[in-house]
Amino acid sequence: MKLGVVGLPNVGKSTLFNAITQAGAEAANYPFCTIEPNVGVVAVPDERLDKLAALYDSKKVTPAVIEFVDIAGLVKGASRGEGLGNKFLSHIRECDAIVHVVRCFEDENITHVESTIDPVRDIETINLELILADIEAVSKRQDRIKNAARGGADKGAAAEYAFLEKLMAHLEKELPASAMPLTEDEKPLLADLFLLSSKPVIYCANIAEKDMGAEEDTLPLVVAVKNYAAKHGAGVIVVCAKTEEELSAMDKEDAAMFLEEFGLKESGLDRLIKASYSLLGLISYLTAGEKETRAWTIPAGTKAPQAAGKIHSDFEKGFIRAEVVDYETLLECGGLAGAREKGKVRSEGKDYVMKDGDVVLFRFNV
Repeated sequence: MKLGVVGLPNVGKSTLFNAITQAGAEAANYPFCTIEPNVGVVAVPDERLDKLAALYDSKKVTPAVIEFVDIAGLVKGASRGEGLGNKFLSHIRECDAIVHVVRCFEDENITHVESTIDPVRDIETINLELILADIEAVSKRQDRIKNAARGGADKGAAAEYAFLEKLMAHLEKELPASAMPLTEDEKPLLADLFLLSSKPVIYCANIAEKDMGAEEDTLPLVVAVKNYAAKHGAGVIVVCAKTEEELSAMDKEDAAMFLEEFGLKESGLDRLIKASYSLLGLISYLTAGEKETRAWTIPAGTKAPQAAGKIHSDFEKGFIRAEVVDYETLLECGGLAGAREKGKVRSEGKDYVMKDGDVVLFRFNV
């Protein structure tokens, strides 16, 4: 999963990204790696892995990972190339979802580009830039297929052109592509365009340290972001980026004590990762053994053969069956052998839909 972190200047985006990369640097199971100066990879927190690894005395533990891309250069006019406009837009196109950091704190020492604090205005500023960039992309696509669509001889091109006209009218109302009602035939047409405003969004409301632990509904700026997100089908998490940066430099025990002081069970980064999985409809199944215990990320609704193909294409091609037991039952039985003795291991075929927390042994023959 690749998430693009965006936001206007001085909203806390870089602070949050620093917290993400420091956390990655200390992830023992999957060390932080810098693919580019603005890309960090972090492990997805999953306590199930540690418990399975202890049960099997695994030599290696491999969590699922998320790639965060710090997308710089976003200012008003980015769609016209202002700031690092074109670079920022190209980076977003490669991401599965957008993490939009929004300033929900007052601080006279940190100036805002618009001089006042208004998170909804900031959201709409960025969203408009995405829409304007999409209008340009759709226009270019129209120009490319115009001749083929004329006269209706090429039915595919004619159908696509009609869809593009409908989409353009929608975008010109300053509405994101994600808000456009689609028929089943139109969904793949939109997906093929890789539009910026069609991507799922999580709004990350960045609050002041003094507001840590406060009821979110007592913070007017946070409430404004939540109301906006609810209207537009987006996710929201509330974090203090400055505190997250401090937390990422602590060891696990100190971080847990620090969070407990504010009545929190997990860090903002952990909550962001969980919200991302939920937004994108992702789950994890697990494999466990002496050599390795590992989490595998798949879309919800994936069937067993395709899940097996996540490990290796041969697993999918030669799929015979999946031996499945849910994580908690496996722990209760003390391992796969104990689960078999108690009749808790299920033999599932090609139509089995994987569930989050399934511990699986795939049988295949190539």
